Amino acid sequence: MTIAVRKIRSLLRPLRNLPEVVALNQAAAEVGKATTLTRDLEVIIGELQKMGYLRQAMSRSATLTEHFRKIAGNPVLDKLFGELDRWPELFRTAERAGELTDVKRQIQKALKKRINQLIAGLRDKHFDRHELRITVKNARYLTDAFPALSPLKAKSRAQLKSVQASLGSWHDHHQWCLRAEAEPDLLEIAPYWEVASEQALTDAELKLASLLDHLQKDLTKSKD
Repeated sequence: MTIAVRKIRSLLRPLRNLPEVVALNQAAAEVGKATTLTRDLEVIIGELQKMGYLRQAMSRSATLTEHFRKIAGNPVLDKLFGELDRWPELFRTAERAGELTDVKRQIQKALKKRINQLIAGLRDKHFDRHELRITVKNARYLTDAFPALSPLKAKSRAQLKSVQASLGSWHDHHQWCLRAEAEPDLLEIAPYWEVASEQALTDAELKLASLLDHLQKDLTKSKD
């Protein structure tokens, strides 16, 4: 659910100021907020199972089930489904009224803005890596939502995905180390997670220069 909501919001991002989009974007944001902790719990349970720490995984499974139950009964979910049902007709009405004539340019502008933000972050060696992870993720999701309008070629898109995976692994392992400080049954695993976090960040750093080079070339070609 969390990933699906992220994709919806990426699709809406360049259009979020249109009246026809505001309610749907807000509903998606509310569901994203309501499901983030559940997604985090689901991911760490999967990690624990993969590593063979079944006792720790099982002790969290009941909590995950309760999270799912609460989400299923949360009114924000019904609100999102309702807005998704309404949106196609609202969009068609806006199109017939001539309100979407500039949409293509708006999307291209949003794409270039996001890519330029990423390029600026990549050029700055001191740019916060948590912020960089979010910028990479947003650039990738936006490009995936509008591939035909993005200036990025296949190689750049593949590198975006690879960098996102490395930074995501770094972030996850780092968060699990922090979680271990409050959950004693995770302390024995924390040293492994710390090493894995450092390795993932090193892997990401090795990829950043190449990503920057490809992004700059693609953006330059799009201006020709």
